[in-house]
Amino acid sequence: MKLRLIACLCLVPAFAVALSLPAEEPVPGGIKIIRLAADANSAPSAAPPEVDADGHRALVVQDGADWIAIIGIPLSAPLGTRAVSVKSGSGSQRLEFVVNPKEYPTQSLTVPPAQVNLSKRDLARFERERAHIDAVLSRWTDHEPDDLLLEAPVPGTRSSSFGSRRVFNGEARNPHTGMDIAALTGAAVLAPAAGVVVDIGDYFFDGNTVFLDHGRGFVSMYCHLSAVDVKLGQRISAGTRIGAVGMTGRATGPHLHWGLSLNHTWVDPALFVRARK
Repeated sequence: MKLRLIACLCLVPAFAVALSLPAEEPVPGGIKIIRLAADANSAPSAAPPEVDADGHRALVVQDGADWIAIIGIPLSAPLGTRAVSVKSGSGSQRLEFVVNPKEYPTQSLTVPPAQVNLSKRDLARFERERAHIDAVLSRWTDHEPDDLLLEAPVPGTRSSSFGSRRVFNGEARNPHTGMDIAALTGAAVLAPAAGVVVDIGDYFFDGNTVFLDHGRGFVSMYCHLSAVDVKLGQRISAGTRIGAVGMTGRATGPHLHWGLSLNHTWVDPALFVRARK
């Protein structure tokens, strides 16, 4: 039976939070920020509460004596009430919030048919790679990210926005799950935050790709690279060169596909980009 946390949990607007946090946007593909007030029955050094979102542990960061959960909302999430469960020293509780609507643009592309209708061999490769990437995104390390407001990994024009509904050769496909930044081949791609290189691969769609684990389920992805300049297991600081812009994999031109994942959910990187003064 679940116990009720007494006066410990509350939902607050993002502006009440002192930390430098991403922009809250509780929509499909966005994030919900929840303040978890200090548990009176726990010591100040106690471990953070465990927040579960659809079977995946969510990012929780500390703000003084309090904790703040940052929940990734899937692009496929239905509108209306959504819930997470919170476990702390006092027990557990279900917290609800509302997912609001957002209209994403539709993007129509004409590409060679082989890039859309895969052969049996290519489809089998894609399925293997998808399972592997799912495992990468499911990893959990109990280290709080150094920063949640990020610089874009490469300067350039955003050539395709997150959440765009992709239509290839007249056939609807899955929505776009990252930010595409157009840049010249060879342009340096820099880590927007400190992290550990947890995967390097040459994938069917994504080409040369690097994954960084920033801690507590916050994982970033960099695709279509022409060069990779880091090694598996390497711990890097913000600003470290990851690689170079390219068009490897299934890309129609040189660009960087940048993805951010929270609790195994792709979220809009634009919410995490530091505003220019």
